[in-house]
Amino acid sequence: MGRFLPLLLALVAFPLCAAGDRDHPGFIGGEACKSCHAAEFEAWQGSHHDLAMQPATEKTVLGNFDNAEFSFNGVTTRFFRKDGEYYVRTDGEDGKLADFPVPYVFGVYPLQQYLLPLSRGRLQALSIAWDSRPASEGGQRWFHLYPDETIDHSDPLHWTGPYQNWNTRCAECHSTDLQKNYSAGDNSFDTRYFEVNVSCEACHGPGEQHRELAEAGKLAGSAHGGFPMDLAQRGEWAFPAGEAIARRQSPVAANTQIDTCGRCHARRGTLGEYHYGRSLADTHRLSLPHAPLYYHDGQIRDEVYVYGSFTQSKMHQAGVVCSNCHEPHSLKLRAEGNGVCAQCHKADTYDVPEHHHHPAGSSGAQCANCHMPETTYMVVDPRRDHSMRIPRPDLSVMLDTPNACTACHSDRDDEWALQALRGWGVNFSDTGTHPARAFAGAAAGDARAVPRLVELATDSGTATIWRAAALESLGQTGDRQAIGVARDLLASSDPLLRTSAVNALSALPLPQRFQLLRPLAGDEVTSVRLAVAEQLAPVPLDQLREADVEALRQLFGEYQRIAKQHADMPGNRMQLGIFLASRGDLPGAEAAYRGAIEMNPQLVPARLNLADLLRAQQRDEEAREQLQQALDIAPDNGPTLYALGLLETRAGNGEQALDYLGRAARLETTGTRQRYVYAVALHDLGQPQQAITELEKLLRQAPQNPDVLLALANYSAEQGKREAALRYARQLQATDPRNPAYGQLLRELEAR
Repeated sequence: MGRFLPLLLALVAFPLCAAGDRDHPGFIGGEACKSCHAAEFEAWQGSHHDLAMQPATEKTVLGNFDNAEFSFNGVTTRFFRKDGEYYVRTDGEDGKLADFPVPYVFGVYPLQQYLLPLSRGRLQALSIAWDSRPASEGGQRWFHLYPDETIDHSDPLHWTGPYQNWNTRCAECHSTDLQKNYSAGDNSFDTRYFEVNVSCEACHGPGEQHRELAEAGKLAGSAHGGFPMDLAQRGEWAFPAGEAIARRQSPVAANTQIDTCGRCHARRGTLGEYHYGRSLADTHRLSLPHAPLYYHDGQIRDEVYVYGSFTQSKMHQAGVVCSNCHEPHSLKLRAEGNGVCAQCHKADTYDVPEHHHHPAGSSGAQCANCHMPETTYMVVDPRRDHSMRIPRPDLSVMLDTPNACTACHSDRDDEWALQALRGWGVNFSDTGTHPARAFAGAAAGDARAVPRLVELATDSGTATIWRAAALESLGQTGDRQAIGVARDLLASSDPLLRTSAVNALSALPLPQRFQLLRPLAGDEVTSVRLAVAEQLAPVPLDQLREADVEALRQLFGEYQRIAKQHADMPGNRMQLGIFLASRGDLPGAEAAYRGAIEMNPQLVPARLNLADLLRAQQRDEEAREQLQQALDIAPDNGPTLYALGLLETRAGNGEQALDYLGRAARLETTGTRQRYVYAVALHDLGQPQQAITELEKLLRQAPQNPDVLLALANYSAEQGKREAALRYARQLQATDPRNPAYGQLLRELEAR
């Protein structure tokens, strides 16, 4: 019985709070909505929102708990019932088999997970899930969510680890008015929710005022009917004369509906407490369509959900909102098959072989299969890409991005698909100028991408999320054009652009950065303020006016307060460590990094940051130990090898340094820094010709990289290769004709 006592006590942390509870002011519960909104309530019942999380009962448990067994990585897990309750016998935090009760089921289709309690108020999602698809489709079986991984109790992906924690990773989007209540001091939770599932108020916000207005007959004329915001944004659509695509009759006033859905249907991080009706950027930090989460053309790659792809789409720009396609209570499509698209795209123009070039009624004739291809996550869960793009095999040939043609015709290649489209008369005129080319070039360190990124970032007709992504990519190039573009967009009315503009100024000298960003320290949107806090963290407060000191103290205090609320994830602790290190709080930064590593010993970036912090304090042996441990975890990790190479260079171990730096250079696939530094090290350690050879190879990939050109000009001059040095110096000056140092170098070489 000793084993079960703490587990059963852990369930006390998850009560269903009564209406009017002080922790949930204004919430009244879905049942209170039923009498006036019967049709909506009925549509919601049985939906994925209704079934998002449920107590484990005979009715809700779909998996086989009749002493079923499943073996994975040498552990046999058994699913059984005892005294009418559901249990799982599996390996716990210590690797030993133990019996765990199942208080809740999670989700319903195409898979169902099971939540098991652990100490410190944690609920954990078991990594063995039930495939709830029909047996004819391969379902009705137990399966592991990471079938190709070797995972034991020491792995952070194990069901007992931080990445399977319900309180942090799942709860906000599977319950109503979730209060995480995380305590960083003892790494524990007292998590509460108002309703166990995603009920009416999860989307609409607290309904008490709405009910009071309704009972008093005062709904007419009230703002949003007493709710924090109005989610009804479908709008009126009509087909203009002679056109095959409908147009919205009045523009969408705001992103209220999309942002409300995006709270859960987006790849994002939570910032403090959720506020209904506020911009999504005020309550969450959104992931932009960058690699490795997305392909360079914006297609989904990792599990990024919907928001980031949909807001790229032409549909979004035309004013389409989620409820135009999905009934928001049942979550079903508005029509079957191509009918949902035919609401706005005339079927006699688009749902015909002349358009889709496939037999009518076939899989290839389905709009979604070409324009919203699926990617399967969690082994059995196919998700559609909501960017709703035209298949681009031309980009696939050049950038290895996927396309719907070869995803379906898996026995053919991208060149075949490209020729097939050309045979239909489809010829792409923007292959060389497509945004994907610019993003791929920037990632590879090619300065030729800069002009196109500038165009994207400044084009008001481009989707905002693409502009934001272009702006941040510009900032990472270090090009001076980025500063001008970012400076102008600091005043944008869109918080996503303001946030990205702040991030794009990281290469600007600190005094100039402070002058530009100081006014945004009080921005109304949280993600903007926190980006400002990160950029201004190194500012020495003792050199500022008192008014500025107070403003930054408040800002830094807010940053740390929010960071501690979410220090339940290793990555968040690492981010706090970076901020504290920038502030000069080295003990605090070290504690944050070590806390992240304790949560996830395999978090290589945290070890790299900790090693850098230790090295800055002349604690080289401790730094070397962290880097060696990182290398043991990931032997082919380029940044680790690079850091070890720099450490050995400073220690005077030239041969060892070159070995590490050379290995890092050979592994580098994005950016140019590791290959450039390797070439510099070759030069400095007595191999100048080999350095030139490495730099020339790098220049072929990044033809306008100023660092590479500058090194080649200098090293060639040292070797007596005047013509080569002049050629490189002229190329260098062409990258930035106004740079006086480049002009001076060219004049000196010409005078020799």
